[in-house]
Amino acid sequence: MLRFVLFFSDRKPYFFALLKQKLMAKQKVIILGAAGRDFHNFNTFFRNNNEFEVVAFTATQIPDIEGRKYPSELAGAFYPKGIPVYAEEKLEELIRELKVDVCVFAYSDVPNQRVMEASARVNAAGASFMLLGPKQTMLQSSKPVISVCATRTGSGKSQTSRKIIQLLMEKGLKVVAIRHPMPYGDLVKQKVQRYATIGDLEKHKCTIEEMEEYEPHIARGNVIYAGVDYEAILHAAENDPDGCDVILWDGGNNDFSFYEADLSIAIADPHRAGAELTYYPSQVVLRTADVVVINKMDTAEPQKVEELRKNIALVNPNAVVVDAASPVRVDDVGLIKGKRVLCVEDGPTLTHGEMKIGAAVLAARKYGAAEIIDPRPFITGRLTQTFEQYPEIGKLLPAMGYGSEQIKDLEKTIKKTECDSVIIGTPIDLNRVVNIDKPFTRVYYDLEEIGHPKLNEILDEFVKNKI
Repeated sequence: MLRFVLFFSDRKPYFFALLKQKLMAKQKVIILGAAGRDFHNFNTFFRNNNEFEVVAFTATQIPDIEGRKYPSELAGAFYPKGIPVYAEEKLEELIRELKVDVCVFAYSDVPNQRVMEASARVNAAGASFMLLGPKQTMLQSSKPVISVCATRTGSGKSQTSRKIIQLLMEKGLKVVAIRHPMPYGDLVKQKVQRYATIGDLEKHKCTIEEMEEYEPHIARGNVIYAGVDYEAILHAAENDPDGCDVILWDGGNNDFSFYEADLSIAIADPHRAGAELTYYPSQVVLRTADVVVINKMDTAEPQKVEELRKNIALVNPNAVVVDAASPVRVDDVGLIKGKRVLCVEDGPTLTHGEMKIGAAVLAARKYGAAEIIDPRPFITGRLTQTFEQYPEIGKLLPAMGYGSEQIKDLEKTIKKTECDSVIIGTPIDLNRVVNIDKPFTRVYYDLEEIGHPKLNEILDEFVKNKI
């Protein structure tokens, strides 16, 4: 019908011009994120895409992100002024003012209901809602890739990654790890970051959250990369000066991998059984896994383990299931037994990970602490905002440290808390970052498989087929 009108109309040039304008008009896009997956989705799908114009990012979860820009040096030729970042609270206003066509949801570890609430907000404001998948965002490596992801934050990715790297190194292979992004500083300087020494943590001005992920690798003599541009990061890792036989994707939150994997491993936590089906993108991770590790079986209720097994069988019956535990050990049991202790835990595990306990609490229970002290009466500065946003944290102290102010507040809170000793449940030497003026002991935990199959058997098959 359109062709008929154009052919016979004396206003044919007008209609052709209008049609051309419509065909050439770019769809305006906002990407909803939290300084990680959002930037990756932009880089891989939107940066050089003539069909779309990303007019803004929105940010949540991370303090002091609003007001920043995704810089022109990383955004590419279509974005000479960069791309502004706003608070997600302004989403509807931005959709109207910027005449936005599409909003892309690009962060993780949130309930499915939260995703659909975001969709409702977007649709009600007049725009379409989009979720990008692996086909649009996964990059392919020239090296074999193992991905380690999880169904929730704090399930045990880090110790699983360390175990896999150790086993591959014992087979004579050089493994380079690449970590899910946490770029909260100067994004241009953070484009590609290589960590091989403890000094590199200071060089790159890492937050406590970043240190918690990078330091355990460095302490074991591994190289780990992170940053903003994961195509450039991949090329750097493949050509690492120390050599590279295998890339290991060390995932963050419950996000799926940025790289196409030859072996996909998912970690599931029976303490939060059911979340693997009801959080985004947990079920994506679970459905696409070749191997599912049920971790923390030594501390979980048997019925929760069984529930998790049933859910794995429901959505991914072909996955190989590995039973495992992450038993804790400490430097000095004497600082726990009979003592009134302050438990300092990994921050993200307690906040958006929603765990009620961490490694420090498990150590306090195991080694006979007299009392776990509630830090809330002693909370200082911006840490009060964390407890207001996540009141379910309870009697634990999250090691929040996204910036120098939060780190100072953490130090002051520990100093003010009336306790006999401090149990550090974070994966780093926290005393190196925060001056702890009380006796303290660190908690360590490594992955231990229970029965068979074991990861080494799975890796033998991987090496045989892929190396």
